Amino acid sequence: MSYVDTLRHWDEAVTCVNRQDFSKELEIFLAIQEPNSKIFFDIGCLHLLNQDFDAAEKAFDCSIRKDEHLAIAFFQRGITFYKKKRYEESLADFQKTFKTLRGNQLIDYKALGLRYILYACDVLHNMALVEAQLGRWEKAQEYLTKALNYKTEARFNIIDKALQSILKQKLFKLVEFQSKEMFKPNKHYVAELEKKDYLGKAKVVASVVPQDEFSGFAPLQPQVEDGPTCPKEPVVLRALEGDPHTVLFEFIPETSDELAVVPGNIVFVLQKGADNWAYVVFNERKGLVPYNYLERLEISLASNKNKGITPPPSREPPTRPERIQGLTPREATSGNRQRQEKQSTDNSCIVKVHFNFNFVVSVPSGSPYTMLIEKISRKLNLPSSAVTLSLTSEASEQSVISANTEMEKLWSRASGGRVTLWCNTKEEEVHLVALHSYESSNPEDLSFQQGDKIKLLSKIKQDWLEGQGNGNTGIFPASFVEEVPANSQ
Repeated sequence: MSYVDTLRHWDEAVTCVNRQDFSKELEIFLAIQEPNSKIFFDIGCLHLLNQDFDAAEKAFDCSIRKDEHLAIAFFQRGITFYKKKRYEESLADFQKTFKTLRGNQLIDYKALGLRYILYACDVLHNMALVEAQLGRWEKAQEYLTKALNYKTEARFNIIDKALQSILKQKLFKLVEFQSKEMFKPNKHYVAELEKKDYLGKAKVVASVVPQDEFSGFAPLQPQVEDGPTCPKEPVVLRALEGDPHTVLFEFIPETSDELAVVPGNIVFVLQKGADNWAYVVFNERKGLVPYNYLERLEISLASNKNKGITPPPSREPPTRPERIQGLTPREATSGNRQRQEKQSTDNSCIVKVHFNFNFVVSVPSGSPYTMLIEKISRKLNLPSSAVTLSLTSEASEQSVISANTEMEKLWSRASGGRVTLWCNTKEEEVHLVALHSYESSNPEDLSFQQGDKIKLLSKIKQDWLEGQGNGNTGIFPASFVEEVPANSQ
């Protein structure tokens, strides 16, 4: 599905909210083939509205997998886990939400198409409620006390009421997202979906041709009857690859890697072997044909002008050459290589990895630690040193997997060719220094002066970075800064 079709479906689905037609909206969303993180978020909200918590969890998983910095998606998944009474996972998502806020009191999603403000005090309020559900009242009180420091308006008296409930060891109400609010596509992009005729229809005003109604863009052609025709340049046909040959005799294959051809076919020789066999392509199919069944062909319409089609030879076809291992063209063994690769995958093991989002990798059973960590780190786009694997959700000394771990114990845990691991990452802070001053032109940009120090948060798109400096967070061009060496930070 093209981006324009995705945008059109997205806009059509969001308009259903005004009509309160949520089932139709969900149907349109699910028809989008490659949703982005915002569309997955909208799908999760609709499932949550329908009390379908399992489907909502999967949708928020996909949204986080598409954008690991979307705090509101962590917040919504935390609410989903709370409603499913999976309090530990709910608390973990609320903690990730608070971490994604990066010390800010709020995130206003209006610029991204969502009319909602996520407050840090609301996140801490829900963390306290989960701790209360788990019976950890002192920890709940600690979170609520911390939430008082993040209150931005006097209307947040829910924090005070929650504190009073904690002192009485009573539960309080969860702060929920308004699920009827949806991410909407950029209105400027939606406006461009309608086709506009800027030129209008042309009209013939004057022409040397009688009753001329042609109004297109083309040069005027001379109106000469029985004029001489211009001779055309000779056309030369070329193949995308290989040398053209014509087939002289019918060849019937005896093995799966040989190709059937009949006299008059034009094939393109990709490689000729020393045993008189040729690897050719014909009608997008590749295979082996005896080279003594072929004749080199110069494909030029100019050279064959006024010549008839050469009739097929009347003599008997030559003897089929013997195939000699090592002398047959190498491409012919591609089928064998594919069969070997297929056999090798039969011995592979599927490793399910729990992270901010869940994913799987496939490695040969009994692989060493270096191969396993390299596969997982490449999937996360992180260096191997920043990734820690463990056998349980709690990374303890006994469960952590390292280069010193006996991998036989790990692979012995595999059941049905599958094994589950947990993954944690260490974030290495990167600091930048401004080479030039930059004045923001948009609300989401970060302004700074030459020589200012900036903490890198993420790379959000090509040639643009997200960073924190002078107490503010925003995006800026990568060409305006350079990385500060680690030893000089």
